[in-house]
Amino acid sequence: MKSFEIAGAKREGLTKQDTKKLRDTGMVPCVIYGGKENIHFSAPVLSFRDLVYTPEVYTVKINVGGTTYTTIMKEIQCHPISDKLLHIDFLEVQDDKKVMIDVPVKINGTSEGQKQGGKLITKVRKLAIKALPAQLPDAIDIDITPLQIGQSVRVGDLKLDGVEFTDSPNNVIVGIRTTRNVVETPAEAAKAAKK
Repeated sequence: MKSFEIAGAKREGLTKQDTKKLRDTGMVPCVIYGGKENIHFSAPVLSFRDLVYTPEVYTVKINVGGTTYTTIMKEIQCHPISDKLLHIDFLEVQDDKKVMIDVPVKINGTSEGQKQGGKLITKVRKLAIKALPAQLPDAIDIDITPLQIGQSVRVGDLKLDGVEFTDSPNNVIVGIRTTRNVVETPAEAAKAAKK
């Protein structure tokens, strides 16, 4: 999985007034949890731009007071009107402990069903997985080339070493739906003519 680096400063005051002052100066209050203790820190709002506003998923290395923590972003709080970043929670990851994270789905290829006039329907854009940090993928790649009209790929169809999919196995990720102007292959046309 790709990595992202942030330098933060430890937060001294944790009151509402302290966090408001931080936000007023262009800083985002954050917390790292899941380790021996919670680490409260802040970092400039601009340092999160390429981390928050992207479909990509990263492990985040956060340097606070000379100590680097390997984390994943777990929760973002934004202002309901202005969409301004208010707070970010990070989970510290350990090399020997599995973590749960949502990773993007990447669809590859053009299916046989699409070539015959079928329509590609994407139902899921991210999948929940559980894996050790070293085995976390950047994305779940799905090759749709063999899919015919009426066929789909479900969560239960996916296999990836060291990765456990936590969504329901019956959930459809992507499928090919029929449309009104489906092109018949020569074999299908011959079958239709015999009837």
